[in-house]
Amino acid sequence: MEPVALPEAPITNTARTPDVTVTTLDRPSKDPIGLLAADITGLPRDIWSASEESVLVDLVRAERIDTLPALQDFLKVLMLAASDPPRGAGPDGALFLARVDKLLDLGALEPAKSMIEQATPDTLPLFRRWFDVALLTGTEDDACEAMRETPSIAPTYPARIFCLARNGDWAAASLTLNVHRVLGDISAAEEALLMRFLDPELFEGEPALPPPSRVSPLTFRMHEAIGEPLITANLPLAFSHADLRFTTAWKSQLEAAERLARHGAVSENVLLKHYTERTPAASGGIWDRAEAIQRFDVAMTARDPRAVAATLPDAWAAMQASRAEVQFAKLYGDQLQDLPLFGDAASIAFKVGLLSPEYEGVAIEAAQTGADFDPFLIAIARGLPAAARTPRERAIQAVFYNAPPPEALQSLLDQGKTGEALLRAIALFDAGAEGDLRSVTDALAVLRAVGLEDVARRAALQLLILDRST
Repeated sequence: MEPVALPEAPITNTARTPDVTVTTLDRPSKDPIGLLAADITGLPRDIWSASEESVLVDLVRAERIDTLPALQDFLKVLMLAASDPPRGAGPDGALFLARVDKLLDLGALEPAKSMIEQATPDTLPLFRRWFDVALLTGTEDDACEAMRETPSIAPTYPARIFCLARNGDWAAASLTLNVHRVLGDISAAEEALLMRFLDPELFEGEPALPPPSRVSPLTFRMHEAIGEPLITANLPLAFSHADLRFTTAWKSQLEAAERLARHGAVSENVLLKHYTERTPAASGGIWDRAEAIQRFDVAMTARDPRAVAATLPDAWAAMQASRAEVQFAKLYGDQLQDLPLFGDAASIAFKVGLLSPEYEGVAIEAAQTGADFDPFLIAIARGLPAAARTPRERAIQAVFYNAPPPEALQSLLDQGKTGEALLRAIALFDAGAEGDLRSVTDALAVLRAVGLEDVARRAALQLLILDRST
């Protein structure tokens, strides 16, 4: 007689494949990876090594992107610097991920993409970021090919379905959508969007989908693919890159270029290209700014001092309105110094020169010629003490009389926690720019103490010249 099989308790209540995370215990941290070597940044390789990784991650995440251009540029340098790993660095590379995320916050898509590719996007958190950047830069085919070779790396089921379709396997994409819809892995909003993406003809004449409550690069890209593009103005800065393409309306291109330029996320040449691409067909707002820049650029190209003097005030007002003064200075600051200008035009040209990379030469020339320009600005551009008149000037003046860093930040520097001190100094300067002027002194003192004289001078000049009160 055969033994009777006893009933067994079920080992699972679902047929769904469980989520499994695999981590290689001996995987080296990606924290040391960067695009800029120490001899380029002027920063030591050990800027992070004496600090705890968790502290640095919190500081990086807390850094604001709406700050002065000098500090935006320096923050990018910090994020891109190759350096030794911090204390407690694990295989997940938490500081590296925070640095990449801050670059994305700043709209620096190409540097972020290069950082990820140098690190190799072989973990789910890194691949997700690589995939997001690829979607926003129109290079998703590379990411989808990687997903085809390693399906388990897909960050979400919609991403897997999207890439199956991009790879030409529409049948597998539809099947995968149906399976995960039944299993409840895909929300109703995701299902509606994916169905339109996979078979748009079925929905011809149907009303447009409601805007999603949360926009990811994937939903943004699919809305664009089905002919229902989303407005980027209220989305994170990185999304504005999508509006720079020639297929976008010129007004949208201009608005995106200004927004990105404001944060240093596109070069001054990209901004000028969009301003001068066409003739404005309307007036007011951004159209007037484009026309002002076009008229000024024509005058500068002709090297006509009279025309430059006539068009410079409107062009400068346009740049102040768009908060792209530093990009304007990079384009024209040096050239303006060679033209014989007088009155308001000469005063504007001087300020533009001080916002340019050649600020010190502009100040030296002004001092030697005895030009009637602000002596305090001339002194700060040269790194010299000067007589201050306002509370803001006095806060800056103290630094160039060698005011020491605050005790707490000096202690960090003494412990070798240079990167941590610099991150805190950037945050201090932002607080100072909003009214706590002692913080301006403290922040600039830290920058000068570690040899970042150029960053300190440019930040001081921008605080004095640029109107960021609103």
